[in-house]
Amino acid sequence: MRSLTFAFASLAFSTFAFAQSQSFSSLEERMTAKDFREAGLDKLSDEELRTLNAWIERNVRLADPALAAQAAAAPVAPTVNTDTVGFENARRDKVVSRINGTFKGWFGKTEFVLDNGQVWQQTEEDRFPFTAESPEVTITPGAFGSWRLKVEGANRSTLVKRIR
Repeated sequence: MRSLTFAFASLAFSTFAFAQSQSFSSLEERMTAKDFREAGLDKLSDEELRTLNAWIERNVRLADPALAAQAAAAPVAPTVNTDTVGFENARRDKVVSRINGTFKGWFGKTEFVLDNGQVWQQTEEDRFPFTAESPEVTITPGAFGSWRLKVEGANRSTLVKRIR
């Protein structure tokens, strides 16, 4: 019950902060890691967390007459700028691409150069030898601004950050 109360208090704070700034920040951006865990939000899947953040953003806009009028006056389809995905304050969309040539796994601070021109770097010190020819990689957003890279055919993933 206490964590549910805390979750609602966090939601109210996020709502207020959003209305004040007129730009949406997700729950994971607004809350400390400890508060996020204590509210039980770390148990949500990435999809559930995106759905919750979208609901908060939608309902805050509807609750504030000025924001509702803004939204009604200029309905714009969201665009994805793949040049900024993965960088701080950019959209957090899943990235699917390939690594050209022979991939030999990761070994600490490995850089992953993708076909789409993006370069990601491993942020964990773990090692995973794995050989594949031009494997597909999927990079998905996680909690607290993190990103996780998974290589097709491998049974492990690693945390990464975009560097180019």
